Amino acid sequence: MADEGQRPIIVKRVKKGGHGHHGGAWKIAYADFVTAMMAFFLLMWLLGSTTKGDMEGIANYFKTPLKVAMQGGTGAGSTNSILQGGGKDLTRRNGQVKNGDIERNKKSIDLKSAREAIEKEEAARLEQLKERIEQTIEANPLLRKYKNQLLLDVTSEGLRIQIVDEKNRPMFASASAQLQPYTRDILDVLGLVLNDVPNRIGLSGHTDSTPYSTPEGYTNWELSADRANASRRELVHGGLSDAKILRVVGLGSAVHLDRDDPFNPINRRISILVMNKRTENAVLHDGTPLDIPGESADAAVKAVAEATGAGVAAPVGAGVAAPVGAGVAAPVGAALAQPAATPAGKR
Repeated sequence: MADEGQRPIIVKRVKKGGHGHHGGAWKIAYADFVTAMMAFFLLMWLLGSTTKGDMEGIANYFKTPLKVAMQGGTGAGSTNSILQGGGKDLTRRNGQVKNGDIERNKKSIDLKSAREAIEKEEAARLEQLKERIEQTIEANPLLRKYKNQLLLDVTSEGLRIQIVDEKNRPMFASASAQLQPYTRDILDVLGLVLNDVPNRIGLSGHTDSTPYSTPEGYTNWELSADRANASRRELVHGGLSDAKILRVVGLGSAVHLDRDDPFNPINRRISILVMNKRTENAVLHDGTPLDIPGESADAAVKAVAEATGAGVAAPVGAGVAAPVGAGVAAPVGAALAQPAATPAGKR
């Protein structure tokens, strides 16, 4: 019993430790699972967004890939397939390419609307010029006295400025193209104002229906043309560029301002036209020489010359170019401008 009391006491202590290392194989498996799920969802997205025709094309490709690649036809390379085959681009004709029209950016221009917009803008500019001239007349004490003789209006041809006669205040000396001093003042101011606009200018002279003729055959036609040309010279003297003048005509008593009274002094006038673009083009393209082919043309000219007693001035079809603004056009039956009966004095 004594020995038993002296036995050693053995205490077993168990140390708790972590689990052993299991390796990284599970990570590889998880990555494969995630990749497979991504591929699955990608496949589901493609199937959902692919049309029935595209799916049939893919199926045909996997059934007979060599036939489609070598012979073409509807298949994986067709226009409704997501797998294009053959051809370098959509515009090529070789191989399987896109059928149908290739969309292009087309820009259409409405010429009529553009022309109307330009004419509207030009009309507005002419209205502004009309207001400016009216303001200039009101601001000038000298011109304000003659504002009743200045008639301004916008017509289909452009801005028309008419300087008319009054009973006791004519613009020209009687039966003459000599300008009165106040007419010169008016034209000088207008020449300076009109030179600031890009439009071309036309002038026309008018008389009333009072019969007028000289032994030399100088009539209202020649008188109106000379008065228009005298006005042109004074406008140039006032500052208007001579290159801006496109037409100078004498209309005699053919166009009355007062149609009810052809003898009214208001019919004796000078009309200054600030042309719009349409009128300018019409004047520039007018006067194309008439081409009469064959020997009959020479015979016709010769017959007319013999009948009238006049010589042949130029061969048939040869137009005579006159300086801008120098030629005087008149209606049928009107004579061309002759030297003025009383030349305008130089200042």
